[in-house]
Formats: sequence, C-alpha cells, structure tokens
Amino acid sequence: MDVRRAAERYRGGDPEAGIDTRHAFSFGPHYDPGNLRFGSVIACNEERLAPGAGFDEHPHSHTEIVTWVVEGELTHRDSTGRESRVGPGDVQHLGAAAGVRHVERNDSDRPLTFVQMWLAPLEPGGEPSYDIVPGIADSTPYAVPAAGAMLHVRRLVPGERTAVPDAARVYVHVVRGEVGLGEERLGPGDSARITGERGLAAVGVTAAELLLWEMTA
Repeated sequence: MDVRRAAERYRGGDPEAGIDTRHAFSFGPHYDPGNLRFGSVIACNEERLAPGAGFDEHPHSHTEIVTWVVEGELTHRDSTGRESRVGPGDVQHLGAAAGVRHVERNDSDRPLTFVQMWLAPLEPGGEPSYDIVPGIADSTPYAVPAAGAMLHVRRLVPGERTAVPDAARVYVHVVRGEVGLGEERLGPGDSARITGERGLAAVGVTAAELLLWEMTA
C-alpha cells in the first residue's frame, strides 16, 4: 500500500481566474515520469472554482472522465449537445472516446469543489458517451467497463468498517473526514494505491466519505 498525502499534490490551476487545482499524478507542466498512472487511473484532480470561474471549451480524447462534486454545483456542457448540472452525491461520467469538447463552470454564487478522476480506456476510439447518476446510494458500485474499473462510494460514521475490494489494484481517495486503512490514518485529500491486498478494511475515525476504484489490472 502506497499512501500519498494531500500536501504532496501538485499545485495547479489559475488562482487569478478563481481556479485552484491539486493534482495527484503527473499532469501538464508538472511532469513526473515516476507518477504517470496507477492501473487505469491517470489523474485524480481536486478542483476548487470560485463563483463564475471555470474551464472554457477544451478537447479530450481516449479518456474516461468521472466527476464527484463535494460541494456546490457544476455546470457541464459538451459538443454532443448535452448540458447538465451536477451536485453533491451525483456521479458524472464522460467517455471522450475518439474526441469530444466540453465546458465546466461554476455558474452559481457559491464556491464549487469537485474531484475529477481520469481513467485510460482499454481500447481507443469509439463514440463519445455521457452518463449521470443522481444521488448515488452508498455502497452502490458504478462500473466503467471501458477502463476495466468500478467506482465504490463509501460514507462512514465513526467506528464503521467497510471492506476494501479484493482486486488486482484499488485506488482510495478520501473526500472528507479521517479513516484508518491498515496501519495508516488518512485525512481529506489523502490517497492510497493498493496492489494485491486481501481482507483489507477502512474504518471511519470520524464521519468520512471515500471513493474507491476497483481495477482488474
């Protein structure tokens, strides 16, 4: 188990434009050849957008993009004509496939915080796809078969235990609160990269919210 702390994340974004980003993996100008990916996960970005701030239209291709809103509301528009507003507890999934363009903005008068995770597909190409699950229930898995991965959302009360999937690889991101994971204690923004573990559990030290990616390879 390889634990990465929130303080180790690369600082990015554009603070003058109201965009504050923290990258868990090599990203853009922050190139780290030893930290390019873990399994199919190639990015886990913590994004904070001030009211009115956002990312103007930009392209993606050959990437599965999953977004989890922590607080506030995200406005999303893409080149297929879809427009949606994503709030806390909603899972948004954009399959970029051979290519798509989109806009992400905070059109509200409140700060917006979200976690965006990028996964590499098993095969390139195809047609772009979009999915949103409003208010996904705790412990309900969300499959991303194009990347051979499954997202598990866990919301724990203090003292509650939840099993970590027995999988080839598991990526754990702590959204809020503190959890015990094996001998480690993880706080907000911390993550763990787990390879080949069996019988591992996460325990809520405080009320906590976790995102766990179960990967087949």
